[in-house]
Amino acid sequence: MARAIRFHQTGGPEVLQLETVEVGDPGPGQARVRHAYVAVNFIDIYFRTGRYPHPLPAGLGSDAVGVVEAVGDGVDCVKPGDRVGYLLGPQGAYSDVRVMPAEVLIPLPDGIADRTAATLMMKGLTAQYLFRQVYPLQGGETILYHAAAGGVGLVACQWARALGVTMIGTVSTEAKAEVARAHGCAHTIVTGGMTAEDLTKAIPKRVRELTDGKGVPVVYDSVGKDTLMASLDSLQVRGSLVSNGTTSGPVVIDTTLLAVKGSIWVTRPAMLHYATPRPQMLAMADELFGHVLAGRIGGEPQQVFTLAQAADAHRALESRQTTGATVLVP
Repeated sequence: MARAIRFHQTGGPEVLQLETVEVGDPGPGQARVRHAYVAVNFIDIYFRTGRYPHPLPAGLGSDAVGVVEAVGDGVDCVKPGDRVGYLLGPQGAYSDVRVMPAEVLIPLPDGIADRTAATLMMKGLTAQYLFRQVYPLQGGETILYHAAAGGVGLVACQWARALGVTMIGTVSTEAKAEVARAHGCAHTIVTGGMTAEDLTKAIPKRVRELTDGKGVPVVYDSVGKDTLMASLDSLQVRGSLVSNGTTSGPVVIDTTLLAVKGSIWVTRPAMLHYATPRPQMLAMADELFGHVLAGRIGGEPQQVFTLAQAADAHRALESRQTTGATVLVP
């Protein structure tokens, strides 16, 4: 038996319920993992609210770190006793133990603690595919990154610094600006209290000031609707908008606008298409772990909740009360 967060209807944080569920032995191609830490990501809120439809009742979460307890027939990529993390696979990470496909498990190297791995698994590999695959940064660029003090944002700050990239980051408060700068963000724009109209004026103005009027070649925008125009107006001609989230609402673009703004490229990437097949996922993890072991990228959970407090964790995340990574402890 295991304890797991389940929800039987979509809605607010109150729909999350701690239940006892049956966990059997792993079947062919599967492994049973006992969790040490479970990461909370904003995408979990999309599943809970129904923005991302999912059959109900359902578990929640796709990102955790733990120890393999048992494996099924045909599994040779991990073995009992291995420390592993994962960020792909079926929903259900909000639990103390679960059975899941072994092929999505990533062995953790010695020297990287469970707490650090839980902070960096989803968030670190997100930064990897955004910076190294979606728009491959070479070093020397100046970029605009929204939500620079968030869980992915703080990893992105460090990765930008490691690459020699100048990051301009938007944050909601001056306190978060200080945190972002401490992690490697070169310049911050504090946007707390601004309307979408305010953002459209203030952000491009500051970006142009910092780039001698040129704008940036790429914007990474996880906010969505409220920052769309600010992002477009911050780009150089033929610049790229990487729309990697929609915390303020979905992005809807008239393609004619892309021509008017300078023949802008737009992409909405998804982790699944960059982290599969398995050898690609492992190569991404190797690059991330190399930075961690070299001391260039690090991370510790900034907010820790128990599994039973999952609803409180969601409330904190949605109200922007969090900085950096949030985890659940089973």
